[in-house]
Amino acid sequence: MVAKVAAAPIVEIIGAAASYRRIGKPQIQGLDFVANDEITALIGRNGAGKSTLMKTILGTVRLRTGEIQVLGFNPFLRRERQLLMSDVGYLPQQFGYVPSFTVLEFVAYAAWLKGLPSATARTCAELALERVGITELRSKKMGQLSGGMRRRAGIAQAIVHSPKLLILDEPTTGLDPEQRVKFRKLISDLAETSAVILSSHLVEDVRFLAQKITILEAGQNCFTGTPAELEAQAQTDLLDATLRNAEITPLEKGYLKVISKDRGETNVIP
Repeated sequence: MVAKVAAAPIVEIIGAAASYRRIGKPQIQGLDFVANDEITALIGRNGAGKSTLMKTILGTVRLRTGEIQVLGFNPFLRRERQLLMSDVGYLPQQFGYVPSFTVLEFVAYAAWLKGLPSATARTCAELALERVGITELRSKKMGQLSGGMRRRAGIAQAIVHSPKLLILDEPTTGLDPEQRVKFRKLISDLAETSAVILSSHLVEDVRFLAQKITILEAGQNCFTGTPAELEAQAQTDLLDATLRNAEITPLEKGYLKVISKDRGETNVIP
């Protein structure tokens, strides 16, 4: 019987410190992080280092120390980064667009920027719009879209080149509860063909999506595990009566248990 060989991680980071500036305290430090071919969620309060970690994976935030491999490439080596970007899709929390562009023009232009030939960029854009469910908006101006539909257009531009890794920074921020439910279904569907790393400060969103959760606090990884393992944190004796009686879910209680360990805090996520 031939032994099964474990697949290499999609992302592997060892001992990373990274920051936007050359001097001053790094936004992430001493960080180990691994993402496999699944949905990996980064959670933590605002300023915990989620966006910085994502931009480090993309090679746009300076890595001061440590090692990194993304799909087998080093994003800080120019030649390797060029090859890597053809296999990575990214949706930032706030993304730019030309309001007068139609949705189709916006996604087709993104396809061209990602190196797809002009002859096929429009076809790929049409397919991406179909995947995110906004084909009927193809001729609508970007400036006329609602927040939820604009986020879908943003995901369409991120997947237009069929990436192996999809990075989504706070994809449900600003959406109402109904839109968030629809986005969870969309992200689950996209994960059938791409590994997904998403960030959120909304713990319940990742409960329905993630196979693995990493909690960041003050730029460090303070928990990595499954949603079930995080919920198990809520059963420990360290929870005080206020937290134990609060009307929040076991997953949120587990999160609060983790981030309160060193700070003695029990406040919910801002």
